[in-house]
Amino acid sequence: MNPALAATFDTFAPLATPAAPGAPAAGAARWPDRRQMLRVLAINLLAWGVLSALGAASSYSATLRNGVGNSYAGDFFAWWRCTMAQVLLCCLLHALFTRWPALVARPRHIALVFAATLLLFFPLDVMYETTYGMLLAGRALHLERMLQALASIHKFDWFVDVALTCGSIGAQVALSIWRQGKADQQALAQAETDNLRLKLELEQQRMLALRGQLEPHFMFNALNAISALVRSDDKKVALAGINRLSALLRYALTAADRDWVSVDEELAFVRDYLALQQLRYGARLRVSIEGGDARVGAIACPPLLLQPLVENALRHDLDCHTDASDIRLRFHIEQRQLAVSICNPLAAAHGSNPGLGLGLRHTEASLQLAFGPLAALRTGVDAGRFRVELRLPLAPAA
Repeated sequence: MNPALAATFDTFAPLATPAAPGAPAAGAARWPDRRQMLRVLAINLLAWGVLSALGAASSYSATLRNGVGNSYAGDFFAWWRCTMAQVLLCCLLHALFTRWPALVARPRHIALVFAATLLLFFPLDVMYETTYGMLLAGRALHLERMLQALASIHKFDWFVDVALTCGSIGAQVALSIWRQGKADQQALAQAETDNLRLKLELEQQRMLALRGQLEPHFMFNALNAISALVRSDDKKVALAGINRLSALLRYALTAADRDWVSVDEELAFVRDYLALQQLRYGARLRVSIEGGDARVGAIACPPLLLQPLVENALRHDLDCHTDASDIRLRFHIEQRQLAVSICNPLAAAHGSNPGLGLGLRHTEASLQLAFGPLAALRTGVDAGRFRVELRLPLAPAA
C-alpha cells in the first residue's frame, strides 16, 4: 500500500476502538490475505467490465446516430480505461474496511470516509485520466497543458466521475456493513449453540448424577429382598429371586445408557420388580395396574421413572403393617398429557417407614431435566390415601 495513503487512513485507527462492552478488541481485525484480495479484484474487474460494456454500448449508439464512425471496441476500451481507477479504489476500500471495521460503524465515521476518499481519490482520478489522454495523444506532459486539459473537461464528465466515485464508496460501505452484520449473526448463533451445548452437557451430568444416586439405592433394596429370601431357608424361592434380580439389574444398567425408554419398557421393569417382591411378601403384595394400553405404552419417558414410586408406595404400605397391601397404579391420557397416578393407604396407625426420600426427589428431578415446565409431579393425601401424580407430554418413544 502507498505509505502516504496508509498514513492518512491510520488517522482513523482510533475509531476502531469498540464503543460497546463485549465488542471485539481493537486491533483484532487483520488485513485481508492475498487470496481474498485476488477474489475481490476479480469480482471488481468483472463488475466494472460489465458497466464498461453497457456504457460503451450507449456511447456507440450515440455516435452512430450522429454519424460518427467510432468503433465499439474503441468506446469499450475508453470506458474500461476510466474504470480501472474505480477498481483500485474498491479494492483499497475493501482492505481498509476489513482492517478497521469501525470506519463504517457509525454515520459520522461513514461521512468522514466519504469526505477523505473524495479529497484524496477524486483529484488523483482526474489527473490519471488527463495524463493518460495526453500520453495517448502523443503530447508531452507539461503543467500548463495539463491545466488546459483539466479546464476542457465537460461538466457532465465531472458529474459522471463524482457519481462513479461516490457509487464505489457507497457500495463498499454497504458491503462492509453487510459483512459485519453477517459476521455478528454468525458469532451470535455460534455463542447460542455453545451455550446450548454447555447447558445440555450440564443437564446430562445432572441426570447421570441422579442415576448414579438411584442405582445403588435400588440395588441395595433389591439385595435386601434377596437377603430376606435367603434367610427364609427356601432355596428354590431364593434362586428364583436371584434370577429376577439379574433381569432387574440388566435393565437398570442398560437403561442408564439411554436418555429415553417407552412406558411399556418401564412397566415391564415394574412388573419384574413386583415379581421379585412377590417372592418376599407373598399374597400380601397386591398391586393393580390400570390403563397401560398400547397407546400409553408407546409414550417416551426417562428411564427408571416409575419403579422408585412403586417402591416408595410399597415401603410405606407393606413395611408398615402386616396386612395385605392396596397399591394402585393408573395411567390415562388427559389434555394432551399422560397422567400417571400411584397411591397407597396411609398406615400411620402402624408406624412409618420414612426411608431416604430418594424416590420422589429423583422422579421430580428426572421430569424437570427431561421435559422442563411441560411435566409436573404432585403429591397429596386423598380419602386416607397418599397419592403421587405425574404429568408428562405425549412424546413418542424412538
